[in-house]
Amino acid sequence: MSGSWLVTGAGGMLAKDLVARLAGEGTPTVAPDRTALDITDPAAVTAALAAHRPSVVVNCAAWTAVDDAESEEDRALAVNGTGPRVLAEACRESGAVLFQVSTDYVFAGDATEPYPEDAPVAPRSAYGRTKLAGERAVLDTLPERGYVIRTAWLYGAGGANFVRTMIKLEGVKDTLDVVDDQRGQPTWTVDLADLLVRLGAGALAGTAPAGVYHGTSGGATTWFGLTREIFRLLDADPDRVRPTTSEAFVRPAPRPAYSVLGHDRWAAAGIEPVRDWRLALGEAFPSLVATERS
Repeated sequence: MSGSWLVTGAGGMLAKDLVARLAGEGTPTVAPDRTALDITDPAAVTAALAAHRPSVVVNCAAWTAVDDAESEEDRALAVNGTGPRVLAEACRESGAVLFQVSTDYVFAGDATEPYPEDAPVAPRSAYGRTKLAGERAVLDTLPERGYVIRTAWLYGAGGANFVRTMIKLEGVKDTLDVVDDQRGQPTWTVDLADLLVRLGAGALAGTAPAGVYHGTSGGATTWFGLTREIFRLLDADPDRVRPTTSEAFVRPAPRPAYSVLGHDRWAAAGIEPVRDWRLALGEAFPSLVATERS
């Protein structure tokens, strides 16, 4: 792959797997964490791009505390909305491609079939509103070189997540009550990292059009169904997992009931979308167990 990459938010779960994937290919990569690069600081961002001259910038920096955003929307907006705008303006000047990692929370979550990439957005939470602001900033500022990659239900070895939590709880709980009325696509960060690398190659080659893509696994399940699969992979009795509703776990920010995203636009880029979630979870599982139980 030609060109170098700059990955913001390098301390995060996705960024760690992306940097590892790029290193495996020998791609020159700079990966500052939030203490090394404040994406809301125009001077710092401009200096970073001038110093490293990346061909591709991937913004993995984000305010991800979904519930806290309800009471601190201005702070969340600074990171999720202003930050992407600052990055996009710097990329416009430098000529770099920009990937903005976004979320299913930009949708209302009331659909009954997968959301296509051009489906109307209607966020129901402060977090969703701030992430949508970031999307619009990138697409408006970089219509030819701005890419939005929406993802959801991420898990991996490099950070706290639902799958690792369930692995831990299986060892200490006789039974688990898990929500069965929220449907989505568990997505391994290693798979998403691979997808971003392939999209980057397409962007630099001019074969992947700019715009919105959905970076989630194939298939769909509920949190309850995912937990039963986790128990099965642990050789534990899946019947120890019991279904419940979202009303049993009320949180400040509403969770989308339906987060299944469609993947049709990858065909325009000549790129295969992510595989089925069960296949990915099976491959990821040994590393997840080793990390959680070490």
